[in-house]
Amino acid sequence: MLDKTSIQSSHNHKNCMQHALQAAEKVCKNKGVRLTSIRKRILELICTSHKAMGAYGLLDLYKQEDPKAKPVTIYRALDFLMDVGLVHKIESLNAFIGCLQSEKQHQTAIFICDNCKNAYEIDASSVYENLFTLSQSLQFKPQKLTIELRGLCVNCRY
Repeated sequence: MLDKTSIQSSHNHKNCMQHALQAAEKVCKNKGVRLTSIRKRILELICTSHKAMGAYGLLDLYKQEDPKAKPVTIYRALDFLMDVGLVHKIESLNAFIGCLQSEKQHQTAIFICDNCKNAYEIDASSVYENLFTLSQSLQFKPQKLTIELRGLCVNCRY
């Protein structure tokens, strides 16, 4: 049986955040786009934990640094971060998480803990491939596919 304390202590979230920010710099450089200070700061705020963050929660945090910040500032930064693949939108929560695999092309499934609200991504490219193949058998043309699983993470189960 797993010990909840050892599970939590084995994860160093600073590594996740550092990896996401380093990858963001590389991704933006490779795509020829600018990671402005505002975009980078919004990414940092998103990556402070594995909890999904909504736009207005981000605005509240960002206003502590820039009291004149408006929702459009956050939404523009989020649009950019999603377009370059640095964050994922969790449709069911209307919230965002940082992408920990942004340096490679992938299709994501997001696992959301109903208790602690942490959200984790995995590369689910093979699942997407299977679903698109199945859609062809129905002569169905998919426009958008989001895979989100809700349940309890290992920390909340014990």
